[in-house]
Amino acid sequence: MTAPVTYVLDGPVAWLTIDRPDTRNVLSADVRQGLSDGIARFNADDAAAVLVLTGAGDRAFCAGGDLKEMADGALRVPPPDYVPQIGRNIHVGKPVIAAVNGVAYAGGFLLTQCCDLVIAADGAKFAITEVKVGRGAPWAAPLPYLLPPRIAMQMLITGDPLSAQRAYDLGLVNEVVGGEFLRPRAQELAERIAANAPLSVRAAKRTVGLLAQLPLSEAYDEAERIWEPVYLSQDAQEGPRAFSEKRTPVWTGR
Repeated sequence: MTAPVTYVLDGPVAWLTIDRPDTRNVLSADVRQGLSDGIARFNADDAAAVLVLTGAGDRAFCAGGDLKEMADGALRVPPPDYVPQIGRNIHVGKPVIAAVNGVAYAGGFLLTQCCDLVIAADGAKFAITEVKVGRGAPWAAPLPYLLPPRIAMQMLITGDPLSAQRAYDLGLVNEVVGGEFLRPRAQELAERIAANAPLSVRAAKRTVGLLAQLPLSEAYDEAERIWEPVYLSQDAQEGPRAFSEKRTPVWTGR
């Protein structure tokens, strides 16, 4: 049997794939551990500038928790680190893209929520289905920052899915593409990001997160603090110099 989660480097792009299509890529214990290990590997991998998270097959990105496993173990309140949640229980300074190839339900929706960008196949669906099985979704607390509150409310209390197009219209998804174009488009976008100055990219990621945490007046001050090391870096001199010399910049991340 193959590993439940695979890590493959394609140029500067790391692909982390949940490889259990026969179970709709549910978050079993071995998958959860594989995701944690894969994210830690990405953090430590200097050759990887961007992570793309996806699922194997064309039916499911991730259909959520393993309900059979939960029933067998009589799971009550999951601990905060039950599933690796970027930005909550695991830090990732580099960009992460979700390439959603099918349903992203419950914990699968959680995984997309933790990513910086989302590209969806046109057949993908998004739902927070916990109300249908009597479970909870405290991890959905950031949802009103991502969606209008009434849309968030409807998703949470009905458990009904959004189509990929509806998710795009609401701003939950960056792009919708045909299923056959999902991987090449995600790779293309990741490579575009990877071609940019790495310190600037990481500072940009931190800046976007500020308004979810701070009032605007404080966010400006914090943004100045985040960006000052970028201005003082060697790369901040290399960019204008390369432009002046009509060549591609050589970024060092310093």
